[in-house]
Amino acid sequence: MKRVILFTIFLLVGLNSAALAERLAVAVPEANIRSGPGIKYDKIWKVGKYHPLNIIKKEGVWYGFRDFEGDEGWIHKKLLKKISTVITKNNDISNVRIGPGLKNDIVFTVEKGVPFKVLERRGAWVRILHADGDKGWIHKKLVW
Repeated sequence: MKRVILFTIFLLVGLNSAALAERLAVAVPEANIRSGPGIKYDKIWKVGKYHPLNIIKKEGVWYGFRDFEGDEGWIHKKLLKKISTVITKNNDISNVRIGPGLKNDIVFTVEKGVPFKVLERRGAWVRILHADGDKGWIHKKLVW
């Protein structure tokens, strides 16, 4: 009986977390990530515009999140917007092309952890825009 109760609690907590998970993106040029929900907590790192975050907790105006590498932190909600974004996840250099497909020329390359706004999706390809204005197409397997 205890196993059934524990399983039910685990299931409800898991469903609640999944229901809360919301993907938002940084909408300002640079944002501080804090160790807790408030300015009294340490700044643990910074992220740039279009950085995608999965929101997992909310405490007032502070959102707890998990990023593409599984790291967690806190950010003020006014720094976020509902923007379709991706971030490069490939450990090697990723090619960004002029068009969707391997036959298209490479416009530029990016390292792991570069965020982009999504402009369009076409099959397995994503048209992206960097905060500095660079645009191109990247394969969806290379981004989170």
